[in-house]
Amino acid sequence: MIACRFEDGGEAFLRHVVVDTIVIRDGKVLLVKRTKSLLEGGKWGLVGGYVERDETLQEAVKREVFEEAGWRVIDISLFRIKDKPDRPNEDRQNIAFVFICTADKEEGKMDWESDEIRWFALDKIPAKDELAFDHPEDLNLYMKYLNKEISLPLT
Repeated sequence: MIACRFEDGGEAFLRHVVVDTIVIRDGKVLLVKRTKSLLEGGKWGLVGGYVERDETLQEAVKREVFEEAGWRVIDISLFRIKDKPDRPNEDRQNIAFVFICTADKEEGKMDWESDEIRWFALDKIPAKDELAFDHPEDLNLYMKYLNKEISLPLT
């Protein structure tokens, strides 16, 4: 939670805004293995993180994917917004804007937040208990989207 003091002297704890990104290349999805020191460390997850001050959501997607995985992305589209305060394994009540994008060029290396990056065929995604947070739900919904069972954006 973010501690915030308002003009009238009141204080509140506000929720964080994050982006999660389903990065696609050649029909495969990019997942990162979160470093052990992070919440849900050792599990695979979507690339993502906090939106920084003065940054748009799309800028955050581009920055996070490049920082965590070394890839430049294109064709960024909103997939869904997750604003439930009781998201599983999440103590900060993050509000997540989930995007779909296409990997364009690999120009960097993964940062300290990722122990490994790997492209997974959609039928070979790790088991639910090996995936961080509620990312299995996002991946399941993405597969339903591909099968034309749902349309975008989801809320």
